[in-house]
Amino acid sequence: MRILFISQWYPNRYDTMAGLFVRKHAEAVSLYCDVRVLYVHADKKINRFEVEKRTNNSLTEYILYYPAGKNSILGKTTTIINYFIAYHKGLKMLNENNWKPDIIQANIFTRTALVACLMKLKYRIPFVVIEHWTRYFREKTFNNFLHRLITVWVAGKAAAVLPVTKHLQEWMQYHGIKNNNYQIINNVCEDIFFSKATKQDNQKVRILNVTCFNDNHKNISGILRVISELSKKRHDFELILIGDGDDLESMKAYARELKIKTGYIQFTGLLEGEKLVEQYQQCDFTVLFSNFENIPVVISESLACGKPVISTNVGGINEHITPENGILIPAKDEKALLESIDRMIDNYKQYDAKKITDEAYEKYSYNEVGKKLLNIYLQIVE
Repeated sequence: MRILFISQWYPNRYDTMAGLFVRKHAEAVSLYCDVRVLYVHADKKINRFEVEKRTNNSLTEYILYYPAGKNSILGKTTTIINYFIAYHKGLKMLNENNWKPDIIQANIFTRTALVACLMKLKYRIPFVVIEHWTRYFREKTFNNFLHRLITVWVAGKAAAVLPVTKHLQEWMQYHGIKNNNYQIINNVCEDIFFSKATKQDNQKVRILNVTCFNDNHKNISGILRVISELSKKRHDFELILIGDGDDLESMKAYARELKIKTGYIQFTGLLEGEKLVEQYQQCDFTVLFSNFENIPVVISESLACGKPVISTNVGGINEHITPENGILIPAKDEKALLESIDRMIDNYKQYDAKKITDEAYEKYSYNEVGKKLLNIYLQIVE
């Protein structure tokens, strides 16, 4: 079966991390199908269309960069026109190679899904939409009436709408985005996180926080205040904060302001691949204190490594965290976070690491997620 992935976000020459979760879904499907990725990206630095074709594992990716106009009515109109021209050029390249998809997998409403819908109307190819966006978790999610009208119309034409949590589905339906075939598709966790490793005997209980360092979103300052209080009570733990972002330096400064002593806290910066996996494997549990979320990939990565999670009960997180693999607390409740970390330090060994990993594999592995998407495609074609 041939599957064409198109997406609003995807790794590109300016941001290798953008839409990485979309690439992982494409890689999962490529275990069972012939997958091509077509991604278009606005670029103010060019005045002509540029094409980058690359092979990533079993994927063939076509990245088209198109000229972006200036920030004016004429410029914005030019950008929109070039956006659709870029897709036309991309489809033409696929056709020249005698490659026609059986299913179009659009990622993210509205513009990308609209392209898939137009392709369905012209070529009679069914399409599905995977949705990840937290923008639906608010009363005013659409820019205007036309935006809402197009989104609802496109959703009705899709063969399936596939949010990554039930919570997201409920909010989408609340905003009038209706479809007769809603199904939940989990994000993918790379196979490397399921690999076995011998854990070192740490002198202290090691707590892990992997974050993008956006304090308004992740409430890192709240975690630091709790760690400061906990360090006055006990001395047998350390917090490792991994990642980078706009608030990294300000959070380092805030930790100094709170006078958190060396040995209780460590900022590593951004870690990826095997270095990140090693940190998960060597920790005892992970902590998130987000003010809002859909379902952060940190949770699936932690569970894949058999590590329990303390997290705020926001978004779709309670669909993944249970008493068997972690603790849920209210958002912004620093007292609850303090009590939960204190309790987890004493009891993390009571969690069944193998069971946590096995259940995570059934939910997040390339094999299982790819197989579920394949079954959805087969149902549509049949």
